[in-house]
Amino acid sequence: MQSVAKESQRWKCVVAYDGGAFDGWQSQPSGKAIQDVIEHRLKDVLKMDVRIHGSGRTDAGVHALAQVFHFDAAWTHGAAKLRVALQGGLPDSIQLKTLRAAPAKFHARFDAKGKTYRYEIFLGEADPFATRYCWSVGRELDWKAIAEAAARLRGKHDFKAFSAEGGTERETTVRDLRRLDVMRRGRRVRLVFEADGFLYKMVRSLVGTLVNVGLGKLSAREVEALLKSAKRTPQVQTAPPQGLFLVRVKY
Repeated sequence: MQSVAKESQRWKCVVAYDGGAFDGWQSQPSGKAIQDVIEHRLKDVLKMDVRIHGSGRTDAGVHALAQVFHFDAAWTHGAAKLRVALQGGLPDSIQLKTLRAAPAKFHARFDAKGKTYRYEIFLGEADPFATRYCWSVGRELDWKAIAEAAARLRGKHDFKAFSAEGGTERETTVRDLRRLDVMRRGRRVRLVFEADGFLYKMVRSLVGTLVNVGLGKLSAREVEALLKSAKRTPQVQTAPPQGLFLVRVKY
């Protein structure tokens, strides 16, 4: 009797990870990217090569609370058992939060309507248990100047001046920065960014620029001029990766 081939199903997954020990999300020749680790585990479980597609890339050292990816595979034992099987061989620094069946046309990247990131800063020297997850800035900052610069960055603009070369080619560099909040509690500072999408290293570039404003190296007017110029200059500093977290992908 001829066996009936199993039908492939699209699966939507949400994964959290500590990016400190990995070469970013996107597959690398080193095999040490998060995508590589998950695909290797999927091959062990499904006995075949499987390509996963993420909502976007995160750089080496950047973390995620809820990165989204999808893949296609035949599996007849239900989503819950597939999640357990996949998680079982992943390192503790990668946690598969959810896995469920998705419509065949769902795409983790192209269906995304927006993303939220946060960036953590510590004023002074963070302790050894926090330093992997924040940027230690050794001086007090001018919060009034930062608030003024942040106000000029919110909204729909061409953010080309705050992107870095090497990212995915796009038709437009215009983004709608719907939210840019700066919150301080003691020596801990959190910046929250929400937009319809982000350019390559855009959040880290905005953070580095705002810190420079707080240090008196740039004014809010100069930040606005950079924004309008749509040209990257050495005035735009890229904040270190370990303070950045992908918080949410909106669909």
